[in-house]
Amino acid sequence: MEKFKIYNRRYLGSKYKLLEFIEKIVQEHTKKCKIFLDLFAGTGVVADYFNKKYDVVLNDLLRCNYISYECFFSDLEYSEKKVTDIIEKYNKKNVKKENYYSKNFKNTYLNEKNLKKVGFVRDDIDNLFEKKLINKRERAILITSLVYAVDKIANTVGHYDAYRKNGDLEKELILKLPQIENENNKNNKIFCMDANELVKKIKADIVYIDPPYNSRQYSDAYHFLENIATNNKPEVFGVAKKMDRTHIKSKYCLSNAKETLEELVENIEAKYILFSYNNTQQKANSRSNGRISDDEILEILKSKGEVVVFEKDFNPFTVGKTNIENHSERIFFCKVKKAKKNIINNLTEENIVAEENQLFIIENTKKNIVQSPLNYTGGKFRLLKQIFEKIPKDIDIFYDIFCGGFNVGANFNAKKIIGIDKNKELIKLLKFLKKQNYEKLEKKIEEKIEYYDLSNSFKNGYEYYGCNSYDGLGKYNKEKFLRLREDYNSQKKEILFLLLIFYSFNNQIRFNKRNEFNLPVGKRDFNSKLRKKLKNFIYNLQLVETEFESIDFRDIDLKKINQKNTFFYLDPPYLLGQASYNENNLWTENDEKDLLRFLERCNRKKIKFALSNVMEHKGNENRILKDWSSKNNFFVNYLDFNYYNSNYQIKRKNTVTKEVLITNFNIQFEK
Repeated sequence: MEKFKIYNRRYLGSKYKLLEFIEKIVQEHTKKCKIFLDLFAGTGVVADYFNKKYDVVLNDLLRCNYISYECFFSDLEYSEKKVTDIIEKYNKKNVKKENYYSKNFKNTYLNEKNLKKVGFVRDDIDNLFEKKLINKRERAILITSLVYAVDKIANTVGHYDAYRKNGDLEKELILKLPQIENENNKNNKIFCMDANELVKKIKADIVYIDPPYNSRQYSDAYHFLENIATNNKPEVFGVAKKMDRTHIKSKYCLSNAKETLEELVENIEAKYILFSYNNTQQKANSRSNGRISDDEILEILKSKGEVVVFEKDFNPFTVGKTNIENHSERIFFCKVKKAKKNIINNLTEENIVAEENQLFIIENTKKNIVQSPLNYTGGKFRLLKQIFEKIPKDIDIFYDIFCGGFNVGANFNAKKIIGIDKNKELIKLLKFLKKQNYEKLEKKIEEKIEYYDLSNSFKNGYEYYGCNSYDGLGKYNKEKFLRLREDYNSQKKEILFLLLIFYSFNNQIRFNKRNEFNLPVGKRDFNSKLRKKLKNFIYNLQLVETEFESIDFRDIDLKKINQKNTFFYLDPPYLLGQASYNENNLWTENDEKDLLRFLERCNRKKIKFALSNVMEHKGNENRILKDWSSKNNFFVNYLDFNYYNSNYQIKRKNTVTKEVLITNFNIQFEK
């Protein structure tokens, strides 16, 4: 029987013609390597080329590619005779019965006759597998044979974003046998997952990165083959007959591709990185332009090690109608420098602060400084440097009392962090977030966004919703948001609460006396910035032992507190100002006095504490606080902060606010 090779398939960005170029770089600039990881493997031609020399690891988001890897790279036994006999039977079969494929795709990519055969073959493969007449490897070989056969005669220009209206539909569908070289497959591994997540779980000697270059999604270009490979028979829509592809969209095609690459490279553990990227950034059709500039790539890779760029003339294949001159394909080669690692709770974390959050670096920090996605009134993210400088470093148990959005607790380094707040719904949400796998949570959020028909600018941008960045998305989301708010107030589900916060005014939290969330819709949605905050925040919650409790500070039993190496940080509501928590008289002078008496008891028990508060604001002075700190000889440390966000009703933004941190110990003496 006639055989086909792994490269006998049309594929955007295929590196088949560049294999010798890539091999020369690897041969001349690497040494003592055993494992080759192809993170965005596509058809698998690069991994196949290096399979003779290395153990290869392949990964791709598309199932049609993953199944192909099972065919070509798996070490599972299979019967070539059995597979050959089945393929010969398929080629002789004349199928007359209608099926999902003939009904939905008639005279688009294939004619009706061939589509009837596609449907029969694909269902029969699953039937044979369910009856255990073929094993997993044989199933993969048969599906791959079908996919390659379809692609061979498909009425397209090599992708499935569209089909030729006057194309040739008379070609016959003929399945062939894949040419498999099994002797090199013993230690290979294959994956079908987000590359940014895979690099956190696996290491290699050489990592080859060939991500999508532009806004054109591979899930759009190969949806038809993906449909056949999965055989889930989803509803299709539009002229191109596409199914829902949300779950296989690549972040490298979006506007935040640079940030996505930064995260990927930061988490790679390897000796060498080869990054393949062409120079179409300002040359091609706008949708074919590269998402990441050369300067950005160099900046990201140089943070990882020494970088050399190799270049070769190359004619690209883009989806748009583009004629590009002087085009070249580049390999950015990075020799990774060894990074010092801190092992914390069996997690590996580099001792650096992410560049975009680099307000300061704390010596020997174990956590990256992250900003809470919960924009709680009075949040202390911008004051963390000054607060942490004034707190002893050798703390075993750190209490964040009135924890709010948990900016302080999430970033402080102690053996155990305890967040306390009176707001039961907030504590439930923090407990919920602590248990989450970010990727699974993001998927749940996406499902809720779709259910409520809210905007998703991360995937579609602003224009899709008839909005712009300046005016925001409030007009589009208003009615949908009110429906979500009503559902949350009746159900009190954490996932709905989180979504409400993301779509509410300033991403803030406010409840009325009936414990109903009552903020209006905001201008933004679950955008890339918020996604990154959420992901990093969850990571920090899980990095050390973290607990949450919903109690009033008056109910904290000091008798059960071991004062040795225990620290109380308190950020209560402020008497001065008009923040949302005081709109319903939720913090009174009596509350203030109770808190100060509580701290006096802490002091008598020799529990160290730091109290955040405002001594003066808008011309007013908190005499109660001032007299109390003076009477007890506590230390008043003034902080530098313009407190705009805590009071969005103030119009005069040059109002003087004296933010203080009151401690019952001398900071200079502690140091």
